[in-house]
Amino acid sequence: MVRGGVLRVAVVGGGPRGTSTVERLLAVHAQQQPVAHDAAGAPRVAGGQRLEVTVYDPYSPGPGKVWRTEQPRLFLMNTQSFYPTLIPSEPGLAPPLAGGSFDEWRAAQREAIDAGACTLSSDEQAELKGLEARDFPPRPLYGRYLTDTWAALLAAAPTGVTVRHVAAEVARVGRTPHGFAVTCVNGRAQEADAVVLALGHVPAGLGREQQALAAAAGRLGLHYFPPAAPADVDWDQLPAGETVLVRGMGLNFFDVMAALTEGRGGRFAEGPDGRLEYTPSGREPRIVAASRRGVPYRGKAELDAYYAPSVRLRWFTRAAALAPRAAGIQPSFDQDLWPLLHRDTLWAYYSTLARVEPGAVADGFLDELSAALAVEGPGWEQRASRAAHDGVVSARRLDLRALGSPLAGWHAHDRADLDARVLAHLDEDAAGSARGEDDPVKMAIAALHRGRAVLKEAVADGGITEASWVSGMRGWFEGLVEGLASGPPALRIRQLAALVRAGVVSTVGPEPRFSVDRSGPAFTASSPWVGGPDVRARWLVEALAPANVIARADSSLVAGLLADGLVRPRFLAGADGVPQPASGLDVTVPPYRALDVNGLPVEGLYVLGLQLSAVQWGTAIAAEAHPFAAPGEANDGAPYPSGQRTLRDADAIARDILGRAGLMQDAGWPGG
Repeated sequence: MVRGGVLRVAVVGGGPRGTSTVERLLAVHAQQQPVAHDAAGAPRVAGGQRLEVTVYDPYSPGPGKVWRTEQPRLFLMNTQSFYPTLIPSEPGLAPPLAGGSFDEWRAAQREAIDAGACTLSSDEQAELKGLEARDFPPRPLYGRYLTDTWAALLAAAPTGVTVRHVAAEVARVGRTPHGFAVTCVNGRAQEADAVVLALGHVPAGLGREQQALAAAAGRLGLHYFPPAAPADVDWDQLPAGETVLVRGMGLNFFDVMAALTEGRGGRFAEGPDGRLEYTPSGREPRIVAASRRGVPYRGKAELDAYYAPSVRLRWFTRAAALAPRAAGIQPSFDQDLWPLLHRDTLWAYYSTLARVEPGAVADGFLDELSAALAVEGPGWEQRASRAAHDGVVSARRLDLRALGSPLAGWHAHDRADLDARVLAHLDEDAAGSARGEDDPVKMAIAALHRGRAVLKEAVADGGITEASWVSGMRGWFEGLVEGLASGPPALRIRQLAALVRAGVVSTVGPEPRFSVDRSGPAFTASSPWVGGPDVRARWLVEALAPANVIARADSSLVAGLLADGLVRPRFLAGADGVPQPASGLDVTVPPYRALDVNGLPVEGLYVLGLQLSAVQWGTAIAAEAHPFAAPGEANDGAPYPSGQRTLRDADAIARDILGRAGLMQDAGWPGG
């Protein structure tokens, strides 16, 4: 594997995951590789072997494309300052050589500003002065943290290690007699002994309906914006005053909203009633938003911690979730795991309700509910439902389905009726976020959020049956929990409500249908639940992230890997037993070597990140800075692996690469 005394590692993708790979290669190498000295006393790597790491990315390493510092400063992260890190803190991993969490960087930069020694731009310094640990940072500011962390890693590279950046996109990775050839789009190829695919989002082909809309737009002079990262779109193309249809009300939608309102000079201000008011600039388009539920993701509760401290998992503990695996049993999500998390969700809601609204529950209700939740087997749910029916006023009983789809089954007379209902929902959601741990709905969601951390570990790498992965967890639960627990900062919900009141934003309604009127011509959108005429617009924006599906990847690199048989999609059997291609690649267990077309591990080819979506649930781009307060009671203070899972995966890959090359004394992976 190692020729000429040099181990050559290619990291394809220089964003956070690729940078994590480099960080772990440096840290593991420094920990495991003994350093000797030559006759003159100069340090050299024992055995004379050297490590050469090449990162391929057309954008700067560290931030990569997604977190580049040139994007609009209005775009916010979806996690608070205290959360993200590129540097692991988990016990048992090789000690980092440099860097720290984003919050540690934030604090250090604040001190440098006070001392007059800060080298950041005036915009960055202004943001840092007002940014506290619980605030949501601008995305370009996080990019600056990643840039500084990358520079710190290069400065700390140990003796015998070289790290370089090739500012080009990789078009192909092919096998050679000695390893791999990495070929860039400019035609230049370089050899590598090992390759790590840390790709992040790759371009994706359009779906059938999207293709039809794009084709019609081309013929009729309409304007279709396909799915893209908001920072990649020229929003100045959208004309002021015209109706713009925006499909999707998830996280990308709020970036589109910000770009077309504040980004065009509009201003939000606190009103006398405590709600935000919006003063238009006159340059905004009229935004009409659509999503399957008819409403956006719910806003995050305003908390000082990532997990609500008052919500503890009593049933869906880590020990309970991992017990089937420890016993050699592959559980079902619907039958074995969800009932435990469902119990915790009910308890979080009703215990909070009893505390903040004691008049809404009868005496002894919590005791009866607790007894019902303790019942073994399927009878618990019926008993808990009966306890809630008898002990809680009807208007305050929890309906999880309604939380996820608050407009389901409701008919609007016209669009004004719909907007009034949506506005009421937004105001109540914002008020619930402000109540934080005193809001029963937000605490039910907090239980789902805590449980998600446990679930990520329990289901990874074949932890549940394929049928329940397809039809249960990915089939219905993922959409529910994403809409409830993965929403934007509460500020964005307040801003959206202000825009609805100002007449800048309207909505289409649930289950929207899109088509093209060729006589107009115009895009049209309607909802079967809303009366009145269709929405008509010459502009249609897909506020959706590009599909993370290998089969739809519009990438010469991925196409070449598939064509050469170096990788293959993972297939999962649904409830009918028929295997279907999943979203990600087929890989081994950690360290995630790619499986070739015949199902054999490819020596030296590793996968990290989004393309692991068929074996991991929730391949987060950011790791949690200090995941030591475990999300379940029965964890004995140990860190929960899902909090820094991406960093642990990078560590496993680094150890495997260096171990197989003979550059480590001990190739074992703690925690593997």
